[in-house]
Amino acid sequence: MRHKVTVVDYGVGNLLSVCRALTHNGADVITTEDPEKILEAERLVLPGVGAYADAMNGLRVRNLVGAIQQYAQTGRPFLGICLGMQMMLDNSEEFGSHEGLGLIPGSVIKISATDIDEKPHKVPHIGWNTLKQPAGRDATYWQDTLLRGLQTDASVYFVHSFTALPSVQEHRLADTYYGGRLISAVIHRDNLYGCQFHPEKSGPIGLKIIENFLCL
Repeated sequence: MRHKVTVVDYGVGNLLSVCRALTHNGADVITTEDPEKILEAERLVLPGVGAYADAMNGLRVRNLVGAIQQYAQTGRPFLGICLGMQMMLDNSEEFGSHEGLGLIPGSVIKISATDIDEKPHKVPHIGWNTLKQPAGRDATYWQDTLLRGLQTDASVYFVHSFTALPSVQEHRLADTYYGGRLISAVIHRDNLYGCQFHPEKSGPIGLKIIENFLCL
């Protein structure tokens, strides 16, 4: 059976590569800025690149904020990618203070300009990095989730200057480390998932994650 996926088009985001990766895994994909089509979606993807405030404004002017919030309560699968993941949280400190979608409690903060030894390092965090299970989790933690079938230390591709900080530890599904400092890589609450990295740019591992999303 071919799964139907609706990708939110709000004038910001790398829609083409996301749609190609979904199609590669056998999905029927539509892009839309229509609130009604979002509410009717079988599966919903919120991509995003660029500035937080601009992205949230893109949702507001199209009257999509309420539709996304209502969809999130349906229990149907939702995936936020990169900036789309960050917008799932309550707010961001990127260039001021900006309200998010409030789907998962937490804030978005700037990546530290220094590593764990207080030595300056490059921001943004760009490149391949490994997924880690949060501290205290056992080997079964990723079963029946977006990351099922993946081994810890699987590598994925990141490009970001800000990082999600969930208020509830249990909402961290996977982490990574940059300069020895903890970064949220995947967040999860009920039917809602967010990836800080770009699965559509993460080779076979990324395609496996997208396949898992289609099977949720």
